[in-house]
Amino acid sequence: MADYWRRPIRGGNWNNGANAGLADLNLNNRRSNVNNNIGLRPALPLSQKQRSYGNLSVPRGKGAIILLCPANRPGIENINRSGRQVGVRSLAPGRLKVVRFAFIFIGVIMPKSYSHLWEQVIDFENLYHAYRAACKGKRYRWESLKFKRNLEENLVILQNELIWKIYKPEPYRQFYVYEPKKRLISAPSFRDRIVHHALVRAIEPIFENRFVAETFACRRGKGTHAAMRHVEKCARSARRKWGSYYVLKCDVSKFFPSVNHNVLMNIIRRNIRDKQVMDLISVIIRSYESTDQDGTGIPIGSLTSQLFANIYLTPLDRRIKNKHREKYYARYMDDFIILSDNKAYLWELLCDIENFLHDDLKLNLNPKTGIFPGQHGINFCGYRIWPTHIKPRKSTVKRAKRRLRKMARDYKKDAAILEHAKASLMSFFGYIRHCSGRQTTRSVLKGMVFKKGNKPALPDKEAPGPQK
Repeated sequence: MADYWRRPIRGGNWNNGANAGLADLNLNNRRSNVNNNIGLRPALPLSQKQRSYGNLSVPRGKGAIILLCPANRPGIENINRSGRQVGVRSLAPGRLKVVRFAFIFIGVIMPKSYSHLWEQVIDFENLYHAYRAACKGKRYRWESLKFKRNLEENLVILQNELIWKIYKPEPYRQFYVYEPKKRLISAPSFRDRIVHHALVRAIEPIFENRFVAETFACRRGKGTHAAMRHVEKCARSARRKWGSYYVLKCDVSKFFPSVNHNVLMNIIRRNIRDKQVMDLISVIIRSYESTDQDGTGIPIGSLTSQLFANIYLTPLDRRIKNKHREKYYARYMDDFIILSDNKAYLWELLCDIENFLHDDLKLNLNPKTGIFPGQHGINFCGYRIWPTHIKPRKSTVKRAKRRLRKMARDYKKDAAILEHAKASLMSFFGYIRHCSGRQTTRSVLKGMVFKKGNKPALPDKEAPGPQK
């Protein structure tokens, strides 16, 4: 009974008052009114634990403090000039009357780890925004329309499952894609995508501040084109500084199936102290296992996998940037490059990276990892990069040419839709516009004509015979 009053209060049926019906769980609290315009009361979030300094209320875990110290009255004590909070004497609201300031201190102390995030994850408004994000590009699919049919009820049921720790992910929908290579895609269900978006909305800003600037995968304001421009800038600076340079290009072998669950949980636990959030993260991570080894693997096709992949390789980024102090570095997911003028040093650095990945992150490098001169160009993020220009990747051009010519043959046989061919052609133009590809575009489009084939002539109708 001691824990009873800490439970969130539920509303009753839609026709009754706030305290009617079940007081606690209400998982069976269905509509008792046929009018769909009457709102459904969501679960109330847990109480916000805040710390009050006089009339200044600061949420815990945020680390933001704003202190106003009067010159003639020591209302707040034990604040040193370095901005570090040693102790604070709380004042009653209205007692701090500032007439003349000795100094105005505005500071932000970023904590190393965060707690009290669970209230933000299970907040009804957060779940609704997560639903809106999960609908993007999938609004008219069957599972999205089914969830939207009883949207408020489904969100409240999902919120109750999270609050009472009975949420379990549904099985993944798995299929293969074959371009640019064969990969197994594991797509979560729609309701699981809502939970993933709600979780990412709460924890992504924490880790975003800890990522290095040279990480470009699945981040706002980054992407493949930003990574390509960064590598071009590094190559230009390296050539201006050294003349000739070498490139260490590394690729992690089977990265997503090889992510170790325990190692990933330990890395996340360094920044998140909230046990309930960690339990949810553990449920999501351990809901998928690769066929290679037990306790490893995150699914390709999940929103949380993109964030977890960046978190997993952040210790490698920190080691390269802080310990080795590499200036010319870039990483896109599990592919990363380092530029240097010393080839022997790059071999030593490669050995250190291999040992760190194997011992600390339980990963291995791909055999195609190697060191080559920068004058041959840097194959990165789908382009070949030089200090002076950028060209398209040959394999990408070959696939585009093969795909477009097949569509032209199928269209001639009335087996292809013209809109699909237009979409594929516009995709190729969008890829080629970020590099020097005028001659490549001419070679791809040369002799390519979309036209209908000649249909066979219909036989002449027989003339009607004489009537008897």
